[in-house]
Amino acid sequence: MLSYKHAFHAGNHADVLKHACLAILLNKLTQKNKPLSYIDTHAGSGLYNLNSDDARKNAEFADGIDRLLAARDALPALQTYLSVVRSFRDQEQYPGSPALAAQLLRPDDRLILMELHNNEFANLKHHLGHDPRAACHHRNGLEGVLALCPPTPKRGLVLIDPPYELNDEYVQITTTVKQLHRKWPTGIIAIWYPLLAHARNQAPHMLKHLVKDKPANLFVAELWVKAQDSEFGMHGSGMAFINLPWQVDEQIRGVLAQLEKTLTGKGGGSRSEWLVAPSHR
Repeated sequence: MLSYKHAFHAGNHADVLKHACLAILLNKLTQKNKPLSYIDTHAGSGLYNLNSDDARKNAEFADGIDRLLAARDALPALQTYLSVVRSFRDQEQYPGSPALAAQLLRPDDRLILMELHNNEFANLKHHLGHDPRAACHHRNGLEGVLALCPPTPKRGLVLIDPPYELNDEYVQITTTVKQLHRKWPTGIIAIWYPLLAHARNQAPHMLKHLVKDKPANLFVAELWVKAQDSEFGMHGSGMAFINLPWQVDEQIRGVLAQLEKTLTGKGGGSRSEWLVAPSHR
């Protein structure tokens, strides 16, 4: 338990999908002249050194962010994400979601960052603790988000992206999201999840439970970079959204098509759909 270190995977295809979607959302939210809260339940270290032994062990960033940065036909919806990442990549770094959000948020916005792993939290404090907008909490993020929501400002977004080390995390997420949506009905909830080998792939069951809980709406976007294995490994990942802002689904669909073109190999692909359609559609 608590053995997961994201440094081994920083900048991989899953990070690219998650952070491209996050940048689109934050770009949309910051267009209004109203402050917002950004909440991260599993903040990790916040920033990653791509020259570290951990990052270079499998160099997953080479087939993720580096391949996207080398593409010459990036869509406008990707430019905010790429401009931030490029500045870090030039310094042999990759920004986790907290560092990416810190770059995109404004002086009056707020970051609430939670991390339970001792070493990861120490790194998070080192990287983001100096930011006057950020509050770093050494705690269980799924417990913490219910305790701290609705936040102030009430307008905002929460990113839920645990490592899924334990099978019951999927159940914990559905339970947490149901309670969170009731406590904070206007909040945008973004959930990252892995697409695993057939025997371990619990994402479809999690999505079914989320639908059964009758959220106001539910949109999913998934990217897999190779064919699904029957026994081992993560071949892709997905994002599920509640209260996705108007027209952001179309931006995500466009970005998903770009990522499929740029990052996938034989057997790769993507999908996006409304599992629960919003009332305005």
